Amino acid sequence: MKRKDITQRKDIERLVNEFYNKVKQDPEIGPVFTEVAHVIWEKHLPVMYDFWENIIFQTGNYTGNPMTAHFRIHEKNPFTKAHFTRWLSLFQETLNDNFEGQNTELARQRALSIATVMEIKLIHTQQKDQQGF
Repeated sequence: MKRKDITQRKDIERLVNEFYNKVKQDPEIGPVFTEVAHVIWEKHLPVMYDFWENIIFQTGNYTGNPMTAHFRIHEKNPFTKAHFTRWLSLFQETLNDNFEGQNTELARQRALSIATVMEIKLIHTQQKDQQGF
C-alpha cells in the first residue's frame, strides 16, 4: 500500500484510531489507559482528533491542557521513562506504517517534543523536587 502524507482530518482520524488500537493492546502502556485512567474512548478519540489536527494544521480546534490530565494520572500511577519511550515508539510505528511526507514529519517531530516535555515535567521535575533541588 502506498503511503501518503497527512493532508486532512480524515488522515488524522486514521492516525489516531490506528495508534490507539495499538495502545489498547500494548501490555506496557495499555493498562495505564484502560485500568488507571479508565479512558472513555468515545469521548477521548474526538479530543485527540482535534488535538492532532491543531498540532499539524493549526486549526485552533483544541483548547485543552493535556498536562493537567497527565498529572492526575501520574499521581495515581507514576509514569516512567519506559512509558514515554513506548508511547513514542507506537506513535512512530503508526506513522511509518501509514504515512509519509512533510506533515508526517511534522507529526513525528511534535510527538517527540510532546513525549520529551511530558517526561521532563512529570518525572524529572518530580525527582528534583523530591531531592530538594
